Amino acid sequence: MKKTFILFICICISVTSFGQKQVSLEEIWLNYEFYPSGVSGFKSMYDGEHYTTTEKGDDVIKIYKNSFETGEVVEIIMDSEDERLKRMGKYTFNKSEDKILIATNTESIYRYSTKSVYYIYNTKTKRISNLSENKVMYATFSPNGKNIAYVFENNIYIYNILLGNTKQITFDGEKNKVINGASDWVYEEEFALVRSFEWSGDSETIAYFRFDESDVKEFSMDLFKGGLYPTQEVFKYPKTGEDNSKVTLHLYDLQTKRTTDLKFEKDYEYFPRIKWFNEENPQLVIYGMNRHQNELDFIISDIKGSSYVLFTETDQYYIDVHDNLRYLTKQESFIWTSEKNGFNHIYLKYLNGNEKQITNGNWEVTNFYGIDDKDYMYYSSNESGSIHSTMYKMSLTSNLGKGSPMTKITGTNNVTFSKGMKYFMNSYSNHNTAPVYTLNRTSDREIIEVLEDNSAFNKTLSEYDLSEKEFFTIETEVGVELNAWMMKPTDFDSKKEYPLYMFLYGGPGSQQVTDSWGWFNYFWYQHLNQLGYIVVCVDNRGTGGKGAEFKKMTYQELGKYETIDQINAAKYFGSLDYIDSERIGIQGWSYGGYMSSLAITKGADVFKMAIAVAPVTNWRYYDNIYTERYMRTPQENASGYDNNSPINHVDKLKGSYLLVHGSADDNVHVQNTMEMISALVRANKQFDLFIYPDKNHGIYGGNTRYHLYKKMTDFILENL
Repeated sequence: MKKTFILFICICISVTSFGQKQVSLEEIWLNYEFYPSGVSGFKSMYDGEHYTTTEKGDDVIKIYKNSFETGEVVEIIMDSEDERLKRMGKYTFNKSEDKILIATNTESIYRYSTKSVYYIYNTKTKRISNLSENKVMYATFSPNGKNIAYVFENNIYIYNILLGNTKQITFDGEKNKVINGASDWVYEEEFALVRSFEWSGDSETIAYFRFDESDVKEFSMDLFKGGLYPTQEVFKYPKTGEDNSKVTLHLYDLQTKRTTDLKFEKDYEYFPRIKWFNEENPQLVIYGMNRHQNELDFIISDIKGSSYVLFTETDQYYIDVHDNLRYLTKQESFIWTSEKNGFNHIYLKYLNGNEKQITNGNWEVTNFYGIDDKDYMYYSSNESGSIHSTMYKMSLTSNLGKGSPMTKITGTNNVTFSKGMKYFMNSYSNHNTAPVYTLNRTSDREIIEVLEDNSAFNKTLSEYDLSEKEFFTIETEVGVELNAWMMKPTDFDSKKEYPLYMFLYGGPGSQQVTDSWGWFNYFWYQHLNQLGYIVVCVDNRGTGGKGAEFKKMTYQELGKYETIDQINAAKYFGSLDYIDSERIGIQGWSYGGYMSSLAITKGADVFKMAIAVAPVTNWRYYDNIYTERYMRTPQENASGYDNNSPINHVDKLKGSYLLVHGSADDNVHVQNTMEMISALVRANKQFDLFIYPDKNHGIYGGNTRYHLYKKMTDFILENL
């Protein structure tokens, strides 16, 4: 009876909602109507006074040179109708900016890794030349612009631009065995380390990683695209408790053509980062970590391979790897961020071993941008609230512990600086405002030019009957405050009862409740509002923005406290007069799919329905860097793995449960769903299932996203 009533209401809404349009799934996922504009190809030039942008038409590709001071175009650097550049992707300049390295026909491999056909465009002669006839990976100019290094078939090559010749510098690369200069699957996914080589500042040395995958077990996926027989993709994937690649670091000298192997006093399991500093006397910073990822050595090596540990950081839980490292020549120190005092803050680490804390407070530094020539540093933090992101300016010598805001203190600011930090581009959005891109002067924070205000997009939105997000906090039974947002139908009536749809992710350090633009899911929630549902999202314990203890309290028990928080949140919402406590559903993707699976089983008396997309169902099946960071190994923590695996709680299932997975998911393998199916069948539990052939963790391509969201929407209508 309730389902019929909802459908009747939906029909009425579509006809009578003040003449405004209703959001349809076709508009979201087939026509992509709700896509705000950005600033294409924004890149600071080396003089710090100009930046480039791109324009891609059907027949022509343009790169514009613009003035930071005025925001106006001063030159068209490239205006090409060459067919070879039609599918232009990323581009980079050499230091003299007379050549541009352009990636075209880019092909994705895994989440971040790609290979492309690269061309070199001469801005003086307007000539285009091939870097290689092959699709290669991570082509990168040397700092002096004379050479380009790249990876092809797991080996490193150097192309000499002046001579036009190529030299191979590693020779043992082999698929599923040895990788030089690129990362293995797990480093790419969990450390976001993709290009695994770095030029020294003087362009004389390349530091590179070598991954020996010989002992790493293989995972295979059947691919069903065309052909009478399926093909099989086989790759190395280290699961929890299993062997990793043996990783070694090496230095190649372009002058002597010799390779130096770096040696260390400890046997490190991981090297998540390397970075050169000091151009005149190049030295290499290396992060060395143990397998538990709770001890990090900050190692400095010279070009001869001699190294020492400047400092060691330890944590009783784990250490998150970051890219906030900067070397300050005048101070003879490094910028470093650490959570060791409870919140992520900025420290100066001096070469003599001393340190100085620069920022301080019960808030987190979320990004570090750099330091200008007047010793002002620029960083982002959530000082104004855990759901906000603001950019601040602070003198290194002030000792105030906090900076002055340079952008709005509410909402989310994403900042890109010019070379030298005299100017910056800011992308500002909040929960109901599409991004606005402005060009700003650092000295006085003044807006020089609005690059994109999305006025056309906002005009389109004004034609629709849209709900707004409302932010609030929920206090748990143990007195912990959780951030949350809610979206209600525009014709909300507090005297009525509404079904509740909960969306979550919930993984370590993540945040879904932020004062920022919501992109596509935001419009799906609008669609659900129009169908008569209230939509909410709660960030449980273990998520980010509230300090180390809040984030790391789920250590060795992933899923336990997060599920408790989501169940308690659902009970709270169910106690509200305008929410029907008998009609509460929950949905998530990846870690969120894991959480929704736990919610419908452990919280069977609370949740009527759950959708799990690409879920982990047992942490034993996931990769070791991610899982062991939070859980240690299964051999050390068997109960932590088993007690919070949805597979071991299927007997509790009462409500409607939909499992969705892509068969070619290289990240969360479809094995997770297959094992969940087996457990459900053994427990004689009915459920719904949909597998998307040959789709990866993102489940997209063609009509796939539309099909998925139509399926989920129909499942909600039928079961909630």
